[in-house]
Amino acid sequence: MAPRLAAQGSGTLYVDCNAVSPRTAKEIRDVLKGVDFVDAGIIGLPPSPGEKGPNFYASGVAAHRFAELSRYGLSIRVLDAPVGAASALKMSYAGITKGLSGLAAAMLLAASREGAAAALRAELEESQPALFSRFSKALPQMYSKAYRWVAEMEEIAEFVGEDEAAAIMFRGLAQLYERLAADYRGNRDEIAAVEAFLSAEQRASEPSAKIAQKMG
Repeated sequence: MAPRLAAQGSGTLYVDCNAVSPRTAKEIRDVLKGVDFVDAGIIGLPPSPGEKGPNFYASGVAAHRFAELSRYGLSIRVLDAPVGAASALKMSYAGITKGLSGLAAAMLLAASREGAAAALRAELEESQPALFSRFSKALPQMYSKAYRWVAEMEEIAEFVGEDEAAAIMFRGLAQLYERLAADYRGNRDEIAAVEAFLSAEQRASEPSAKIAQKMG
């Protein structure tokens, strides 16, 4: 693709919206010599009826050209910063949101293996209702996307690379999502455990939940 873009001459605009580290974004820019390169990051869900679409954050000297598409309904926010800034924002946001989903999946699976799932759910509902509500929506949406999040977690690990502890954490999340993606394609044993944790109906059938009901 790079030779084809270069052949179109100067002024050709290329907007890279991939979820990559700032370093990767700069490497792509360097490959696309002679092209007006915009580093962009998409934050938010795909547009749907009645819902607000995602925000496109853009950085680099040509970002203002990309912003012209705002007139057609895109939400484009230009950062007064060089190439790499938009990718850094995307990595930071995804590290928090998708990282939180991975952490939740890992801990509720661990609780399920040791018979503490019902108690953990009850405690989350009582003391962290906002978190539980988030997990109830975010985790089911994650199953089919887990395979795509593997590379994204690896890019985030690259992004935080100077902080070795953080890099190790996100490399671990990449492995977790890789395993969940394989489970989703296969027997879905772990997916079923997550669903059981989130399902109030299945919760009521768990022994620990029955004991709690009797005590109440």
